[in-house]
Amino acid sequence: MITRLRSLTRSWTILVPVLAVVLLSLTWGRALPGVIVVLVTVVLAGSVLAAVHHAEVIAHRVGEPFGSLVLAIAVTIIEVALIVTLMADGGDKSSTLARDTVFAAVMITCNGVVGISLLVASLRHGTAVFNPEGTGAALATVATLATLSLVLPTFTTSKPGPEFSTVQLTFAALSSLILYALFVATQTVRHRDYFLPITRQGEVITAEDHAQPPSARTAWMSLGLLGLALIGVVGLAKGVSPTIESGVAAAGLNQAVVGVIIALLVLLPETIAALRSARRDRVQTSLNLALGSAMASIGLTIPAVALASVWLSGPLVLGLGSVHMLLLTLTVVVSSLTVVPGRATPLQGGVHLVLFAAYLELAINP
Repeated sequence: MITRLRSLTRSWTILVPVLAVVLLSLTWGRALPGVIVVLVTVVLAGSVLAAVHHAEVIAHRVGEPFGSLVLAIAVTIIEVALIVTLMADGGDKSSTLARDTVFAAVMITCNGVVGISLLVASLRHGTAVFNPEGTGAALATVATLATLSLVLPTFTTSKPGPEFSTVQLTFAALSSLILYALFVATQTVRHRDYFLPITRQGEVITAEDHAQPPSARTAWMSLGLLGLALIGVVGLAKGVSPTIESGVAAAGLNQAVVGVIIALLVLLPETIAALRSARRDRVQTSLNLALGSAMASIGLTIPAVALASVWLSGPLVLGLGSVHMLLLTLTVVVSSLTVVPGRATPLQGGVHLVLFAAYLELAINP
């Protein structure tokens, strides 16, 4: 009996993703009663933990920075599918859905995930060390993508309002894809060592020596289960969103809080994976996850919504308001000052977390 219980405990990472997809198929598009909402929330949390586990298995097999790239791209592809699905449903809120989701992802990753990772690593190990060359390249790409896609529409004059014209939207979509592809090639091929964890003496850590990598069969199985877990996370998050919306409305909060909560749920697997890497003094991996997620969110979402706008009715509002542009500018400036030394103390982590708290506070009280 004890052996069976242990075996069941070890197999939960296989059972939960499958259960999440089954539950998603049974609840998709339906109004959920309170008991089912609780069940969905529990399975969603389990799916997050299972996704982190399988992402770490893949990362151990393929090594860095490929491991963090797999998780970032997988989460973003499913997130993009969710955004396009919600936009297809129509409604007054769909015009700003892509903008709000992408900006929330940027603020959560660049301030929330980066801040907590730096804070945990520096408190546990004295200082957080990382490679400024690779991290700086990632930050520059995120800043460029965010400016081209979220800031410029506010100032263009071809169309009224913070919207791109068709030609401008095409240019932004192609630029996003090209920049993202160029970054991935730089990260994984030409300058891969810039994105590997480093020791406190500045030496690149090319391999982990604490355990043997999993077999190819195990890695492929984890890749499939990672996909199932992420589908469960995003789909079940959409399922509980009406309950979140009613709770936010009952509390008298701004509707933008709903988007923040959903983004936090979707990005939870990457957040947990980044924290685990920070605790192991692999801060570069944490930053790869954070900035890679922000980059993938913009680089894949904007082309997807640009393509979807061909058959979707209604406007596509991408331009940020003045308050959000100020937060984005401050985030880029502070992040640049954090990256340049290649080392961070708890102060840098605290500064990023304060910026993240400011974003959350302004989402609640705009």
